[in-house]
Amino acid sequence: MSTLSEKSDADALEPQPTREGGSRLRNWLLDGLTENSGAHQGPHATTVEKTHSWWRVMCLTGVDYFSTLGYQPAIAAVAAGLLSPLATIVLVALTLLGALPVYRRVARESPRGEGSIAMLERLLPWWGGKLFVLVLLGFAATDFMITITLSAADATAHAVENPFTPEWFHGAEVPITLFLVALLAAVFLRGFKEAIGIAVVLVGVFLTLNLVVIAVSIFHVAENPLVIGNWWDALTVQHGNPLVMVGIALIVFPKLALGLSGFETGVAVMPQITGDATDTSERPTGRIRGARRLLTTAALIMSSFLILSSFVTTLLIPQEEFQAGGSANGRALAYLAHEYLGNGFGTLYDISTICILWFAGASAMAGLLNLVPRYLPRYGMAPQWARAVRPLVLVFTVVAFIITIVFDADVDAQGGAYATGVLVLITSASVAVTLSARRARQPKRTIGFGAIAVVFIYTTIVNVVERPDGVKIAAIFIVGIMAVSLFSRVRRSFQLRATSISFDDTSLGYVREDADEYGSIRVIAHEPGREVAEIYKKKLSAERKYSGIPQRSPVIFLEVHPGDSSDFEEDLVVTGCVVHGYRVLRVTSGAVPNTIASVLLAIRDETGVVPDIYFEWTEGSPLSNMGRFLVTGAGEVAPVTREVLRQAEPHRSRRPDVHVS
Repeated sequence: MSTLSEKSDADALEPQPTREGGSRLRNWLLDGLTENSGAHQGPHATTVEKTHSWWRVMCLTGVDYFSTLGYQPAIAAVAAGLLSPLATIVLVALTLLGALPVYRRVARESPRGEGSIAMLERLLPWWGGKLFVLVLLGFAATDFMITITLSAADATAHAVENPFTPEWFHGAEVPITLFLVALLAAVFLRGFKEAIGIAVVLVGVFLTLNLVVIAVSIFHVAENPLVIGNWWDALTVQHGNPLVMVGIALIVFPKLALGLSGFETGVAVMPQITGDATDTSERPTGRIRGARRLLTTAALIMSSFLILSSFVTTLLIPQEEFQAGGSANGRALAYLAHEYLGNGFGTLYDISTICILWFAGASAMAGLLNLVPRYLPRYGMAPQWARAVRPLVLVFTVVAFIITIVFDADVDAQGGAYATGVLVLITSASVAVTLSARRARQPKRTIGFGAIAVVFIYTTIVNVVERPDGVKIAAIFIVGIMAVSLFSRVRRSFQLRATSISFDDTSLGYVREDADEYGSIRVIAHEPGREVAEIYKKKLSAERKYSGIPQRSPVIFLEVHPGDSSDFEEDLVVTGCVVHGYRVLRVTSGAVPNTIASVLLAIRDETGVVPDIYFEWTEGSPLSNMGRFLVTGAGEVAPVTREVLRQAEPHRSRRPDVHVS
């Protein structure tokens, strides 16, 4: 007989003094951390103290979506040249007829702000679903991180090109961009409050100034209609007849995919929307209606600005000014503001653009703080501190610094990576709603969403082929997330995983009866699927003989039935029953030893008696059994149970004993 038992009879079961918290710095960093829940209460929390009307929340997502007007027209001109207006029209059609219907469906299916990733997670269970989510998180991280760095870089470009800025700004793009990123981090480290109020002001001012610039530009075009004829003549010379132009516009429009950003963020901020008084957590009808209004209104506003800005910038700005080093590179509308409204108004426009671009990084940071804690800690693929906002802010800030330095704060160089992240997320959303419609047996919607998914898949593939740097950067994020996730999952293997444990009346009666009448609770681990009377009898006889359980001492069998081994956190329900005259506790879980440890500690807390657990040695190689445990949650059960208990309960007198024979 071999026993993993260390209990001393002299040890007394008594409450132990709790240790004081860590340093002030540690407490500040981990402020708001919850240790026992997979739910994340961050900037886009599921439950918020104060909600707002949908149009105000639209401004929060609008600082990301609308701010692309600061650089989208220039990027479109670089990508499509004189065809920029036609390609933009194709993009707008895809926005209104493709992305908008998709995300209106996503809003209905994930009203707590989980987004399309959560929809796919539900549709693809077990390890396959988890790995797929990790890949999507890699693309989402690419989208949001590049939003932070690209927006800060473009804000720097507007500051550097302003005629009133100091001469030393030129050549200092990287330090200025790093300063803006650090300032963004400081806002989140202090506490991201009143974000919606700030967003409403920034969006209102920015859209008003853009409307003025576009209106004045249209007036100049009307005064000089020759620019339209010159543009059309140049198009005809370059591309031939209109049908060829339309065909080329369809081919090049994927390069304009930055104009599709903001939909995923729009869904993420749904919990901030005020719903109806009759809304429930299961049926938040008012919130869903508000989110749909948000998405539709934002798409219509952005589509109008995209088409108008694309036309006026293409007609009024020489093409060479859009190229690297040109005055309109990354700031086409700002160029027109200075050109037609003077440097005073142009400076006001630059300041507004700098502010909203910088705050677009705030929206992206909030998106990251919403996604990462929602998935990785729950999968066991990130440390517990990843639930806290401030440590994540520091990690993301360091990554943003690295990206800014590597890309030399260049807006054009980061466009490919940004577009890749945006397109992959929208493509995954279109696939998710297609599968959802199919599951709901809606054939017409399945065909419609399927067609949209095909278009987005094509757009994504074209973007990846033409700008492979985007998928390369996304691959770096994916590999990094995978590596960190694997390391964290292994490192956290010996942690308790139960977010809650509940006993039914029968199971609770078993443990309380033994505790009250005998002062001891003896539990025998039993493998499920072997519910034969003779097996129970032989196992009890062997444990009494080899583990020294007294003949008159009652025992309780504990069976852990297999669940989803890819899940890390679980809500456990323990039920009691009688099988062939033997008392049995049953629970379903994907991690056998961790669940046994959690149940034993819960029994101790319910009864005040520290239970004993009895195992048989597992057959097979210890290494292969440990590998089985990491993948399937079973394997080397007894030693792992003992280690989980050791790490969970540092005081020997309060730790259940593990006996192996």
